[in-house]
Amino acid sequence: MTTVLVTGPIGGGKTTVCRYLEASGYPVYDCDSRCKGLYENVPGLKLRIENELKVQFSELGVIFKDADLREKLEAIVYPLLLRDIENWKDSLDCSLAFIESAVALEKPLFRNTYDKVLLVKAPRRLRHSRNPKAASREALQKFDKSLIDYTIDNGSGLESLYAKIEKFLEQL
Repeated sequence: MTTVLVTGPIGGGKTTVCRYLEASGYPVYDCDSRCKGLYENVPGLKLRIENELKVQFSELGVIFKDADLREKLEAIVYPLLLRDIENWKDSLDCSLAFIESAVALEKPLFRNTYDKVLLVKAPRRLRHSRNPKAASREALQKFDKSLIDYTIDNGSGLESLYAKIEKFLEQL
């Protein structure tokens, strides 16, 4: 099975691309949603995070301004997320699957979870209008061009985006 990491900056269109892929019958693992599921379903995880980070779980957004806290949180949560990704992949019976994540490309822990990388990008002004958090979090995101196999520019309308996704699928 070939697994493609769908990544890109906040507001770039990763989710729109992944919704299209899912509607086309491809399995898609959404790291953000699955991570939130871990918080709810792994017994004691929220308490462990609060104890180790010395931050109330409801105030966890502080990690976006504090690199040390972000690294501590990642050290707790990412191994659980990695195991969840591996279990998800093991459950599939298909030739092509997708993982949506804004950060997996820069995290060595996740390198063996995907075979190819699709970067979905859009102009800054458009990204900021799509997602109000884009401006404040964009400094946290880096995309090493040497690790990217395909790029979709999502600066036009949906029809254009869907055509680009189809062209990308043909290239695979």
